[in-house]
Amino acid sequence: MRTEVSRPATGIHAVPPILISLSAFGAAEVRRHGQLWFTQLSHAAGADGVEVRSELLVDAACELPTIAQAVGAAGKSVVYSSAEDLWAADGTLNVPALERALAAAKILAAPRLKMAVGGFGPASHSTLAALQDRLQAAQTELLIENDQTPAAGTLAALQDFFHTVNAQGIFLGMTFDMGNWHWSGECPLQAAAALAPQVRYVHCKGVQRQPQRWVAVPLAESSAPWRAVLRALPADVPWAIEYPLAGDDLLAVTRQEIDQLRAVAASMANRNRIPS
Repeated sequence: MRTEVSRPATGIHAVPPILISLSAFGAAEVRRHGQLWFTQLSHAAGADGVEVRSELLVDAACELPTIAQAVGAAGKSVVYSSAEDLWAADGTLNVPALERALAAAKILAAPRLKMAVGGFGPASHSTLAALQDRLQAAQTELLIENDQTPAAGTLAALQDFFHTVNAQGIFLGMTFDMGNWHWSGECPLQAAAALAPQVRYVHCKGVQRQPQRWVAVPLAESSAPWRAVLRALPADVPWAIEYPLAGDDLLAVTRQEIDQLRAVAASMANRNRIPS
């Protein structure tokens, strides 16, 4: 039976599940070995689950069922990430992309689907009810991620989106990528304070500034206040490693990073625990 993520009762500060976004192992390596191989490595390293990436699938028809079987046999959790935008540039709902993503999530037996809003705007408001109906029919939870684009990765854009959705009585959770805000020129702490009520999943990613660009790095090497960001977010939602995992002994490196992140989560849980 698959381990599902539940939200503890108020006042209980549990250590969140630690997942690995399979993109953390590097696009070239993942495409060469396949996401099944890295799923199994992640399980062996002690991860609570994985995030399967659409852009790294070489043969989805073969890969998704085998990953689903491995996840189910291990009793782990799984998230499906679609690299396609949910709304087109003209604001219309990208129904083909949504259907592709939902179909893949169904094969994978993933209860959670991650996408970015893309070209969401005033013309998109009338499509929200249809989107909600489709998600309910598919029994899939959609998590909206802040990407690295001006249209779907700035605080103003995400606040407008969630304000519009909430005003229609629809709740959509958020994947909070703590590193992507830097690419958009935003403060991750300000974003965490503003969007925390929507957050249901966190991408843990350290960043460093190079002369011409930002780069993703392990949290321990980050120049950003990542601990403060994590403290500002809900304490009971899954965290996913999305910074580079590499080394001669990849299993040992992955296990070390999982253990370190789990230790950070345990420390925060202990500090926040309400005395009985």
